[in-house]
Amino acid sequence: MWPVLILSIVLMGIVFVLMSIRILLQKNGKFPNSHIGGNKALNDKGIYCATTQDKLARKEAFKIKPLKLDGEFESQTTSC
Repeated sequence: MWPVLILSIVLMGIVFVLMSIRILLQKNGKFPNSHIGGNKALNDKGIYCATTQDKLARKEAFKIKPLKLDGEFESQTTSC
């Protein structure tokens, strides 16, 4: 069991070093942004991350005027 454990730790160390070569060798190196918000091609098509889409939907919802009911009841909510 010990040889397998030591081999796996060594392999994980090698993988870590190989994955970080670009970051270590570049000036101000960073991991690439793999989120949807960091992808310019998707943003050009109007595809955003869930948080941004939620903010945009809430912004559009506030543009809708409140629903006015006749009678003694008035609603302060927006109509859908």
